Amino acid sequence: MEKTTPLYDCHVAAGGKIVPFGGYLLPVQYETGVIKEHMAVRTACGLFDVSHMGELMLTGPDALQNVQMFTTNDCSGMYDGQVRYSPMCNEQGGVVDDILVYRVHETAYLLVVNASNKDKDAEWISGRLSGDVQFEDLSDSIAQLALQGPASPEILAKLTAEEQIPKKYYSFVKEADVQGIRCLISRTGYTGEMGYELYCAAADGPKLWNMLLEAGKEEGLIPCGLGARDTLRLEAAMPLYGHEMDDTVSPLETDLGFFVKLEKEAFIGKEALVSAGEPTRCRVGLKVTGRGIVREQCPVYADGKQIGMTTSGTHCPFIGMPIAMALLDKAYSAVGQQLEVEVRGRKIAAEIVPLPFYKRPKK
Repeated sequence: MEKTTPLYDCHVAAGGKIVPFGGYLLPVQYETGVIKEHMAVRTACGLFDVSHMGELMLTGPDALQNVQMFTTNDCSGMYDGQVRYSPMCNEQGGVVDDILVYRVHETAYLLVVNASNKDKDAEWISGRLSGDVQFEDLSDSIAQLALQGPASPEILAKLTAEEQIPKKYYSFVKEADVQGIRCLISRTGYTGEMGYELYCAAADGPKLWNMLLEAGKEEGLIPCGLGARDTLRLEAAMPLYGHEMDDTVSPLETDLGFFVKLEKEAFIGKEALVSAGEPTRCRVGLKVTGRGIVREQCPVYADGKQIGMTTSGTHCPFIGMPIAMALLDKAYSAVGQQLEVEVRGRKIAAEIVPLPFYKRPKK
């Protein structure tokens, strides 16, 4: 049976179309529709309920030692208030999950994990701890909201002091006061846009949600659902667990090599990644040049030979074209390579293009 987030009643009241996702009942869209929600985030601002994400805390003298073992990235040089992205591998080099690591202080690290993997990740981590470290699953006690879009700084500035708003990308303020609500505010997101994620006590979630929507009226802030969250992350070429990666796909195969530090002394999966050598497949971006829309798990062909599968695909509103990502044989991964994608028995022309499809313009 699916669970609900602390904001469920807010979504129903706002006309959200509720669907099951990651073990929760969440809005896929509101009456505005996915396209308008997507465009609001690119041009103004959107508000997402991401309370279904999991929050796991490691504390104690050996917290960092354990974080280092679970992550392929190097978290040893982090400062208090820094966030770092990392894949988390199994012993075979496949991806258990991709996570965000928040350094609260030198003996406390918050790990934010994907909703569909929360229970699996909690079991994976708690069963492999070593040394003097304590593990706590905080997920059910926290509401998480994502304020995303170019107007997000102006909206947030109406509700909290300037020094409470993180300035650096992938940094956070641990105890911000947002109109009397205690929040952790991080400058992070999953849309490719300027934005923040706010963590508060579950009981404060609805009040914070309504407060943000009211504060952002003049800037065009609207609530957004899972549909726009997916089209936005795909347009920004952000990988999604279960699509671009899983327990059988290594982070090196899905173009996450920047976040794999093989020079680290040890981490789970390192030996497998090293022994596997140079990957023979890689993640690429596809622009659909034929007629049709490509989805995930469609066979991809070059010269009549299957060379891989698509991992995600849709029509993206802001760039105005159908696109897809795919895991392909590296020999056919050059930009400009002409391919065909089979969709329900029909082959559609496509071309490899650079990633990301969309990049936020610098001010």
